[in-house]
Amino acid sequence: MAMSFDSYMKDMVKPMREDLTRIGITELLTPEQVEEAMEKSKDGTMLLVINSVCGCAAGQCRPGVAKALQNDTLPTYTYTVFAGQEKDATAKAREYLAPYPPSSPSIALFKNGELAHFIQRHQIEDRSADMIAGDLIGAFEQYCK
Repeated sequence: MAMSFDSYMKDMVKPMREDLTRIGITELLTPEQVEEAMEKSKDGTMLLVINSVCGCAAGQCRPGVAKALQNDTLPTYTYTVFAGQEKDATAKAREYLAPYPPSSPSIALFKNGELAHFIQRHQIEDRSADMIAGDLIGAFEQYCK
């Protein structure tokens, strides 16, 4: 019996999704959900993680986000889209990240619906989870109070 590619990918990425959902980050699976989240963020702050299957997502991005979310000052909302999985939702999310090019993994912080802080893949690849957490905590302290 052969497993379909879609089933295989869902099984493979499940633990990568759970790295974020188990700490309370809500997945956005459709463009409509992204639009709703962006609308909600117009009254507060929102963290948006563009998740990915790559090694820097596993070793630096997701652990850095998890550490940052242990801070006292936090965004009002936390969401994630998964690049390469929910392609339409990810494409919709990236519309709000201009002028930055598509980048996964990446981490965006919005304040009152406006992009306030953005960490691109190249700023994740060669940095530790602790460094990424420190960067995010600094942004939380600046924009989420």
